[in-house]
Amino acid sequence: MHTLFTLEDVYGLTVSEADGEVCLKVNKDKGKEAYELLQMLHAWKEQADKLSASEISKDDYDRWRYYYPKYDTTQLWAKVPSQELSDTLVEAFQDKLKKDE
Repeated sequence: MHTLFTLEDVYGLTVSEADGEVCLKVNKDKGKEAYELLQMLHAWKEQADKLSASEISKDDYDRWRYYYPKYDTTQLWAKVPSQELSDTLVEAFQDKLKKDE
């Protein structure tokens, strides 16, 4: 539950009811992170729909889930350096940056 509460705070996740069932919704207007979460959920739904329609096997679906986002083709993914590495590089080149200004 605490994970869901955090998603509410960070991504604007809300709980509501539709057709007598409890639903979770993402408020895409909450910000960039909320919009990105919504895109990821759409990708997940796409794979779940393919499984339901027998377009992919349960093994394919599980591979997609277990290695996400490796096999996600709905979005572009890029590896970025860690914050620690980024901070180290900024510190190392701080003098050079000041000279170029």
